Amino acid sequence: MSEEILVSTFTAMRRKLIQLAARFSTASSDADDALQETFCRLWPRKDDIKTNKEAEALSITTLKNIIIDQHRKRKIETIRIDEEHDTLDEESSDREELFNEVEAIIEKELTPLQKQILESREYKGEPLESIAERLGMQQTAVRMQLSRARKKIRECYRRRNAI
Repeated sequence: MSEEILVSTFTAMRRKLIQLAARFSTASSDADDALQETFCRLWPRKDDIKTNKEAEALSITTLKNIIIDQHRKRKIETIRIDEEHDTLDEESSDREELFNEVEAIIEKELTPLQKQILESREYKGEPLESIAERLGMQQTAVRMQLSRARKKIRECYRRRNAI
């Protein structure tokens, strides 16, 4: 019975699912592939599907997840770095300027404890547990100090740049 529910619901929704897939996919073949992959992923779960509404919801959710996976696979690009010809462009100088501005805010606005926690977490990549242990604090207190420091940096940056 559940096999019939999945097949009938999927068949009835096919046009809607293709339109949804086509809206988010760049090529029509990607939309067709996503639709086929959706059915293939749902087929092993056919015995768990009890109603048409459940089949419809699972179909849409699965299709969206497959499309997201397709986009993620495409976005992964590698950039070859040519160290000989590596020059500072406008974007990297803007980043350096931003970094220097944030550094100045950290030096002027944060408490010594906040600076220490922020440096340990953001620059050194230390886990919160080890920071808390080293400073003799509760982990929640370290997390709160880190949150307050980030908030203070954000507020000061926005004030300076009137964002």
